[in-house]
Amino acid sequence: MENRIRDILSKVGRLPVPVGGIGIDDDLYDAGLSSLASVNVMLAIEQAFDIEFPDQLLTRRSFQTIRSLTGVVDALKSSAVSS
Repeated sequence: MENRIRDILSKVGRLPVPVGGIGIDDDLYDAGLSSLASVNVMLAIEQAFDIEFPDQLLTRRSFQTIRSLTGVVDALKSSAVSS
């Protein structure tokens, strides 16, 4: 999953640095992720993982790091399976 999220970040995240050089806990906003780009990342993640971000997860914290993004996707996929 981390690699898919990295691929999405490299395609639509508009980061000024290579995604491969970003650590899993590095702050994506410090790496150059903008609010607009985070919306594009969200849309691409929703499509890639067939999930939908609920309003309460549309926060800076959700998009802060690659680890936080993978956690959100894991949680949403788990809740989809259990419902």
